[in-house]
Amino acid sequence: MKRNSMQKKSFNTFLIFWTGQLISGIGSGLTGFALGIYVFQKTHSATYYSLVLLTSFLPSLLLKPIGGTLSDRMDRRLLMIMGDLGSAVGVLFIVMMMYAGNDSLWVIYAGTFISSIFVAFQNPAYKASITDLVEKDFYTKASGLMQLAESSRYLVSPIIAGFLMKWVDIKLILMLDAASFLIAILCVFRIQKSASSDTTHEKKHFLHDLAEGFFYLFRNQAVFVLISVISVVTFFVGIFQALLGPMILSFSDAKTLGIIMTVSTTGMLIGGLFLGVFGKSQRKMPIVSASLVFSGTALILLGLTTNIYWITFFGFLFFLALPFLNTSLDVLVRQEVDNTMQGRVWGMISLISQLGLVMAFASAGYLADHVFNPWLLKPAGVISQAAGILVGTGLGRGIAFMFVLSGILIVMTAIIISQLTVLKKLDAHRDTENPVIEDPT
Repeated sequence: MKRNSMQKKSFNTFLIFWTGQLISGIGSGLTGFALGIYVFQKTHSATYYSLVLLTSFLPSLLLKPIGGTLSDRMDRRLLMIMGDLGSAVGVLFIVMMMYAGNDSLWVIYAGTFISSIFVAFQNPAYKASITDLVEKDFYTKASGLMQLAESSRYLVSPIIAGFLMKWVDIKLILMLDAASFLIAILCVFRIQKSASSDTTHEKKHFLHDLAEGFFYLFRNQAVFVLISVISVVTFFVGIFQALLGPMILSFSDAKTLGIIMTVSTTGMLIGGLFLGVFGKSQRKMPIVSASLVFSGTALILLGLTTNIYWITFFGFLFFLALPFLNTSLDVLVRQEVDNTMQGRVWGMISLISQLGLVMAFASAGYLADHVFNPWLLKPAGVISQAAGILVGTGLGRGIAFMFVLSGILIVMTAIIISQLTVLKKLDAHRDTENPVIEDPT
């Protein structure tokens, strides 16, 4: 009874912390969606649209190993506050430059770049703090709610931003994002005594700790292989993330795109809520493989149709699978990592697993503008005649063909993962420590 009471108390503290991250995620989603639309409407280029995603993601990714190491050496609460404040500075930089009459692309890229730098210090501390706040039996529920908070920028933000952009200036949307960071900071203050790294371990040189995070991960062959394979999957997910907007905007407007994104990403909401309420400690590798097959198939079907309702439905199915995939990966890795190593290892995991997103954001726009869209713009060429049978020809159909190819490769990756013996050791280790007593169905 006493143990259950302690678990409930720690989980309630986590919920306060999680609420701040949820609000901050919605605010960041408003900025991400609005700036992407703003740039595309100015340039009509998928390349420039993708660069918004790249500048908002690349600095954070490259610096996360450093942020992770710091979160194991410093007060994680302090790092989260610094990260949120710095992110707000990047957003406010864009606002001030726009008020000064400068809305050049470099201003937008510079502001998102600044915000991304500070996310590198906030995010690893945020992930590592979950272990501080929540008992091991609650990891699956906490991870599911984490996925829900992270999905809020795709679920709630697009429809809000889509409607706001018809009635208000983009500067107001950016100000709402800056305000959301302040709310997140207040929630972090509430957990001051709960979310701190373990400062009792021996302090070594910073570079030693940074390298230790990599070697700790590298020595666990199963986790390293899993993260490396998933980095391939994130490339194809990144293609979808970078190009869905340009495809829809090629024949519709920001309001329609916002509705499509919100309805589609309801799948992440349902999946995250299901895991948050009913998550159990069953075997995770079969869930990883099944989620990949499900999401890949949905992406294939989305690329094959031109009907806006079917696009929305298959987008919903695609996003429905992601919380199961992400949460399973989170639990598999979290159970293998000591709490004193959580920050630096999560930073290194982010670097390796999300390299695929960097490659996707850097190449997707160029491939769409200069390769696939020109191929399928007119039904005259050999490639357009062959691929056009599947996806049709015209504006945006080259992007649709890229979605079909990405879905096929995601399914193939799932098949490969299911056959790798080294990855089965993760579930075998889990079964040894946490045997499943009851049938999870």
